[in-house]
Amino acid sequence: MTDLLTFIVVAVTLFKKSSKDRITVVAAGITLHEALKAYSQLHKIGTSCRIVDAYSVAPLDLHTLLKAHREVGPLLVVEDHYDGGGLGDAVSSALSPYGARVHHLAVTNVPHSGKPEDTLKRAGIDSEGIVRKVKEILSNDA
Repeated sequence: MTDLLTFIVVAVTLFKKSSKDRITVVAAGITLHEALKAYSQLHKIGTSCRIVDAYSVAPLDLHTLLKAHREVGPLLVVEDHYDGGGLGDAVSSALSPYGARVHHLAVTNVPHSGKPEDTLKRAGIDSEGIVRKVKEILSNDA
């Protein structure tokens, strides 16, 4: 007899959270790892951010994302995908009725082969790209 495991899809996991958060970064897969690196870099300069792992686009955990919007404000969705039809669109569509400010960092150029860190950097979705975008969003919201 085999043991059966049940996997419950909650659609997001909250990785980092603080009462001082100024932005929520939503990412999945390889971009989650980059978001966690960006979290450390931002923390060093006194910018606190919430990190959410959205490992499933459907179903999307509206409750957790809406709570982040209400508690923190702006959201930045980072994905290793073009900006149409992916995680960014799903989050924007789900939160737009609530007036959420959802920003998107995605692949905008033709992908090339290479080491993962090089391709992420070239696409601007590595930790440095995330830090730059967070700073830009927060400076525009000030």
